[in-house]
Amino acid sequence: MGKSFQIFLMTGKYILSLDQGTTSSRAVIYDHDGKICSVAQKEFRQIFPKPGWVEHDPTDIWSSQMAVASEVIAKMGILPQAITAIGITNQRETTIVWERKTGKPVYNAIVWQDRRTADYCDKLIRSGKSEFIKQKTGLEVDAYFSATKIKWILDNVPDARNKAIKGELAFGTVDSWLIWNLTHGASHLTDVTNASRTMLFNIHDLQWDEELLDLFDVPFEMLPDVRPSSRFFTETSGKILQAKIPVTGVAGDQHAAMFGQMCIREGMVKNTYGTGCFIMMNTGSKPVFSKHRLLTTVAWQINHDVVYALEGSVFTAGALVHWLRDGLQIIKKTDEIEKLAGSVNDTAGVTIVPAFTGLGAPHWRPDATGTINGLTRGSTKAHIARAALEAIAFQSHDVVRAMEKDINRPVEIIRADGGAASNNLLMQMQADFLQVTVERSANYETTSLGAAYFAGLAAGYWKSTEEIKSKWQPDKRFIPDMGKNKVEDHIKRWFQAVKKTF
Repeated sequence: MGKSFQIFLMTGKYILSLDQGTTSSRAVIYDHDGKICSVAQKEFRQIFPKPGWVEHDPTDIWSSQMAVASEVIAKMGILPQAITAIGITNQRETTIVWERKTGKPVYNAIVWQDRRTADYCDKLIRSGKSEFIKQKTGLEVDAYFSATKIKWILDNVPDARNKAIKGELAFGTVDSWLIWNLTHGASHLTDVTNASRTMLFNIHDLQWDEELLDLFDVPFEMLPDVRPSSRFFTETSGKILQAKIPVTGVAGDQHAAMFGQMCIREGMVKNTYGTGCFIMMNTGSKPVFSKHRLLTTVAWQINHDVVYALEGSVFTAGALVHWLRDGLQIIKKTDEIEKLAGSVNDTAGVTIVPAFTGLGAPHWRPDATGTINGLTRGSTKAHIARAALEAIAFQSHDVVRAMEKDINRPVEIIRADGGAASNNLLMQMQADFLQVTVERSANYETTSLGAAYFAGLAAGYWKSTEEIKSKWQPDKRFIPDMGKNKVEDHIKRWFQAVKKTF
């Protein structure tokens, strides 16, 4: 850890959280009360080379993240030495491979939404590998995860596999890419949560799995070292942010959001309404394997204590609203959708199934395609807007119902966060369709907050999770207000529409 780490413990006053997302990079500075002191955000380019392919330029990820990190410090008018520690949270599964010597990517980042390896995943399923993979990783075989993306890069980039075998290439999810650049190539690290999303990591012994590496033909030499989510990882080079700042917390975005929501007791559930929807349930110290096609994942690790979670991923949520804005152009700004959708009492029979990149949990149908059902001459853009919000709530409904079956008891409360959680109409729909109370966090930035909490705990900025738990407050509670018969009619209409996408 070194002398500099001890100095920052004494002089630092704030935690800097780097929140690298699918469509934008954010940086947030938190104080000891868990309050936001400064925030900056920068969108970056989305690349769609072919239908179903989604890429990012890794240099865009890095430059946008550093731009907002510098901006929040400048906005605060503080020196970098006032930062006690850095926490990192990131879009998961997105895969980057770069040259160790130069730090240059050998190919664009292949984003978690990308479907190019779907056919290869089908072959694995047909060959009977699904259960073998699931028992080790907790994951369904799907193009969503990193393993097949790494294999694709090694198989398709000239000389990449040969270089990887020689140890000349490094693989990382976005957290590893940021740490590599923050340290000028001195550290190649990840945490257990990001590792558990690669389909190469054994969630029982918390190690890279040799049998899985052989199956996917991924050289061990490419992989980062794996650490707990909350501990000293490394420190930034003095050239970055003009100071050597400890990095003491790392977690995938949904794991960080779950911790930021303080879902620290077994059975607690959170839903992050972002580009997709990501529902996670704390299952305690032992992994629970789903019988309803949910994922089992490492929620986080603090010291030697490992917490597991059930997760259901909805691939298209906020991205559907972006499509209404950019594709159909029925709204100019995303926040206009609530007023437009609220201008009608119902969808007049219109149902949208936004399977733009297939359907995620609990359906796992990569072959599904998006549909708009029930259109008539009387359908308006308001009906379509309302149907879009319903679609987000319906998809989350399916995941929560599957979770309830796996644990054999009902969910009572869902804690909501993410950008789309600010939509009151959507939150009320969610409460109605599930017939459960939805608590919206007073701080929508729970992803960056969770990363800050992980970092602050390891740095001694906060003494314990009990100290942090007292800081969580709901902004608003949404109570179910729809009759059960009407709810059943809505759900029946949704299921009928889903079947038509297969």
